[in-house]
Amino acid sequence: MASRGRRGGAPAREDEPRREERAEQQAPAPQGPVLPPPPPVDYGVFMQSLVQAMQTQAHTQAALQAQLDAQWQAMQDTVAGLTQALQNVVQAGNQAAAARNGAGDLH
Repeated sequence: MASRGRRGGAPAREDEPRREERAEQQAPAPQGPVLPPPPPVDYGVFMQSLVQAMQTQAHTQAALQAQLDAQWQAMQDTVAGLTQALQNVVQAGNQAAAARNGAGDLH
């Protein structure tokens, strides 16, 4: 039986393009207008802008951290105040109960 193509494992000849190369050669031409090249980049200005953006981010992060710390401290102060108030209420309730029990024992 005669074989077709190169399925038997025979390598391609040097003067024949490989399948990948043929695919690259057959790529469709770009459609639409050809755009001009981008303008040159001034890397000094780019770096200066990058540094400025990083500094702004650092300042913003520091301000947000300070605000968060202040809110956290205020919340801790509120919790401490509520805890103290609750302890005072419990202590007053215990004293009132003790007074009632003590007064009840006298009768």
